[in-house]
Amino acid sequence: MKIRTAGLLFLFLSITFANAQQPIHLIPQPVDIQVQRGSFSITKSASISYNKPQAQAVADMTAQKLNMPTGFGIRAQAGKKGAIRFDLNDTPDSKLGKEGYTLDASSKGIIITANEPAGLFYGMQSLLQLLPKEIESKTATTATWTIPAVRITDYPRFAWRGIMLDVSRHFFSKEDVKKYIDQLARLKYNTFHWHLTDDNGWRIEIKSLPKLTEVGAWRVQRAGHFGNRLDPKPGETASYGGFYTQEDIKEIIKFAQDRNVTIVPEIDVPGHSMAALAAYPELSCTKATVSVNPGTAFSEWYGNGTFKMLVENTLNPSDEKVYEFLDKVFTEVAALFPNPYIHVGGDECYKGYWAQDPGCQALMKQLNIRHVEDLQGYFMNRVEKILKAKGKKLLGWDEILEGGISPEATVMSWRGVKGGIEAAHMGHDVVMTPTTFAYIDYQQSDIDPPIYASLRTKKSYSFEPVPDGVDAKHILGGQANLWTEQVPNLRYAEYMSYPRSWALADVYWSPKEIKNWETFVPRMETHFDRADVAQINYSRAVYDAIIKTSLKNGKLVLELDSEVPNLDIFYSIDDTMPDAFSTKYSQPVELPDGPITLRVITYRAGKPIGHLIILSRDALQKRAGR
Repeated sequence: MKIRTAGLLFLFLSITFANAQQPIHLIPQPVDIQVQRGSFSITKSASISYNKPQAQAVADMTAQKLNMPTGFGIRAQAGKKGAIRFDLNDTPDSKLGKEGYTLDASSKGIIITANEPAGLFYGMQSLLQLLPKEIESKTATTATWTIPAVRITDYPRFAWRGIMLDVSRHFFSKEDVKKYIDQLARLKYNTFHWHLTDDNGWRIEIKSLPKLTEVGAWRVQRAGHFGNRLDPKPGETASYGGFYTQEDIKEIIKFAQDRNVTIVPEIDVPGHSMAALAAYPELSCTKATVSVNPGTAFSEWYGNGTFKMLVENTLNPSDEKVYEFLDKVFTEVAALFPNPYIHVGGDECYKGYWAQDPGCQALMKQLNIRHVEDLQGYFMNRVEKILKAKGKKLLGWDEILEGGISPEATVMSWRGVKGGIEAAHMGHDVVMTPTTFAYIDYQQSDIDPPIYASLRTKKSYSFEPVPDGVDAKHILGGQANLWTEQVPNLRYAEYMSYPRSWALADVYWSPKEIKNWETFVPRMETHFDRADVAQINYSRAVYDAIIKTSLKNGKLVLELDSEVPNLDIFYSIDDTMPDAFSTKYSQPVELPDGPITLRVITYRAGKPIGHLIILSRDALQKRAGR
C-alpha cells in the first residue's frame, strides 16, 4: 500500500499492525511511506553495521539508544552485515539531498541509507519512533522490540528548521541546554537560535570585556509575574543568574554538531541592551547607571506597536566607543561559533534617548537624515561591516529593514509575515517566525498563566511559511520562538514547547500536500505517551474547550469549540461543577443577565479529558470586546 494523499494517509495512520502492536505515528510525517507485510524484532543478538567511517557516529549513537532501555549490549561495527545497517550512498541520490534518507524495514532487518551522515541521523530518529514507547525509558525495561515492515523515503521541505531559546530572562544550565537541543534534534530540527543577551542578563563570556558577565549576568532575586516585579533596592545583592564560559559554549556546540544542529547565537543590539549597559554605562546616551532588570515594568506600551522606555536600554549609535565594544564582542563570538550567521537582534529599539542626545543629532546632520529612526539603519550597517570582516552574515528581526540594510542581510520575520514578504520581494533571504503561529511562549489555553497572547497547537499546525506571491527560494524556512519571561526552568520550557513544536516540526519538514490536522492528532497523542516514558513535560491544552463570546442585540452569546475532534463539551452557569450529565454544548448559547460563572469541561468516550475552565461574567464580557 502506498500513501500519497492526505485522505489515504488518514486511513493508513489508523492502522495498527498486528505483529508490531503499535501504529505508525511519526513526527514529523515522512514524505512517503509504503507499508509492507511482517515485522522485525530486535533481540540481544542483533548487530549494527556501517559501511563508511562517516556513518560510525550514528551507528554508535543508535546502539547507545537501544541498549539503555533494552538492557542489550549491541555494538556497531564496520561492514554491511548488521541486522540494522547504516549505509552512505556511493552515488548520491539527488532526491534525498543532504538531509534525506530511506528506511527499509523487513523481516530480514533494517537498512537506512543516505547521502550524508545527517540523513542517517534523521533515519535513526524515525527508526526509534517505529519502536514501542518503552524505547524512551531511561532504565532497562521489558518490551517486545518490534518494528513494522515499512519503506520510507524522506527529506525535508525547508533547510532552516529552528527553535529559539531565550536564556536571558532566565538562565538555563549547560546540561539543560544540551537536553533541549537533543529533544529538538529528535524532531529533525536542525537550527538552535540561542538568545544570549537582553535587558535581563548577559549570558556569554567575552574575555576582553569581563564586566559583561561579572555585572551583566546577575540580577536581584525576584518572584512574581514578569513585568510587575519590584525594582532593585539600594545596595541589594545581585545573586540570580549565570553565564556560559567559552569552554561551556564549545562543549554545547560540539554536542549540537553531533546531532546535526547548527547553533545561531544572538547578541541583541542596539535595543534590549540593559544588561550590557549595567556593565558599561558609558555606552548609552545618558551614561546613567542602570541595573540588570529583574522583570520590572521598565516600559509603557500603547497598543498600536509604539512604546516608551522608562529606563535607557539602547546603545548610543553616535559613539565610536560603541563600535569598538561591538568589535570586541563579535570577534570572540565569531571565533566560537562556526556557522555563517550571527543574529544581531534589532527589534524594539526605543529611539527617544537618541532624539534628545546632542551626539545623535550631530550624526543625523552629518548623514543628512531627518528622522531619528534612520539612525538604526546607520547602526546596523556599521554592525554588518564588523561581521563581514569576521566572515559572518548578519541576521536580524524584521525591524532591520527600517532604515535600509544590505542585500546580503537575512531577515527573521516575527511581526506577522508582512516583514518577511517585504524582505523576500527585496531579494533578502527570510526565516518565517511570526507571533501568530510560532511564538510558543504564548498561553495554550485558558488554564495557562496569562501572557501577551494565546496560540493553540492547531493554529501552529496551520502555518504556511511561504506566503502567496512570494518566491519560495527566498524562504529559508521557519522556527518557533520560546521567550522565557514566564519560563523559569527546563521542565516548563518543555511544557510550552510541546506539542506546538511537534506541530511545527511537520510544518517545516513534511510536504505541504500531506498536512492534515485530523491525522496529526493521533500522532500527537502517541507522542504524549512516549513523552511520559521519556519524562519529558508537555501541555494537554489541546483537549481544553475553546471559549468565545460575542454581543448580539445587547446579549452575551457563548460559543464553544475544541481543537481535537470528537470531544463532548459540557458546561454549567448555575454554580454547579459540570460533568457528563450537565448541559452538553451543541450550538451558540445566549447567556442570561446577572453575575453568572461559566464552567466548562471536555469529555471523550464518557471520560473527562480536558481541564475544567472557570470564567466570570466580567471575563466573558471582556472577551466579547476583543
